[in-house]
Amino acid sequence: MGTEERPPEHVSSLTEEGAPFQLRATSLTLLTLKLVDPAAPEFFPRLATMLSLAPGFYRNAPIVLDLSATGAKPPCDLVAFCASLRELGITPVGVQRANAAWERAANAAHLPAFPAGRAAAAQAAQSVAGTPAARVASGTRIVAEPVRSGRQIYAHKGDLIVLGPVSHGAELLADGHIHVYGPLRGRALAGMSGDKSARIFCRAMEAELVSVTGVYMVNEQLDSGLIGKPAQIFLDGDRLVQRPL
Repeated sequence: MGTEERPPEHVSSLTEEGAPFQLRATSLTLLTLKLVDPAAPEFFPRLATMLSLAPGFYRNAPIVLDLSATGAKPPCDLVAFCASLRELGITPVGVQRANAAWERAANAAHLPAFPAGRAAAAQAAQSVAGTPAARVASGTRIVAEPVRSGRQIYAHKGDLIVLGPVSHGAELLADGHIHVYGPLRGRALAGMSGDKSARIFCRAMEAELVSVTGVYMVNEQLDSGLIGKPAQIFLDGDRLVQRPL
């Protein structure tokens, strides 16, 4: 007679509550860094300036490298490139839209390939057609209380509406518009996902810094005639425009 094979006596189910881990699917929002010319001498100085606008938001942030704009450029040394990114405080975790050569370089740097996803594909199609990608207005956020110093608030895929004052040292970030129905004394960064139509509106303009899609100005650059008054900030080409409300 053959020997009957029996399961080990002390193997527990992987799905029971007492299991030492649980493996589940989830949905995460990751920042992307689109590489146009990673070999450009000004690449890292300009990126450092951009990251300094919202240090709390970008600190230790996982980021995916979008390689769709590298075209026929030969791959750079992604191992050294990623080391430089980490020195700036951001953590590359993968790539997307890479051609075969760049994907090999990414594999050598232990960067997995991320799918572009439906939303990213739609945005790419609109960009190719010459039509600006529309903002997905699904995450409007309303804050009823004052925003104190050191606090950071981000409205993902939507507008940010603050009904009270924003103190020095506070940060407001939104993929869409920012509305402040009180004094704006901290930092306000609109159009975080690239929406150039985003605007900043406030009841009393006293901001430390304002930015739309990375184009910024600091308090010293604000129109002295608008300080303490209702104002709006928007992008006109590559420059920020200040206007009274």
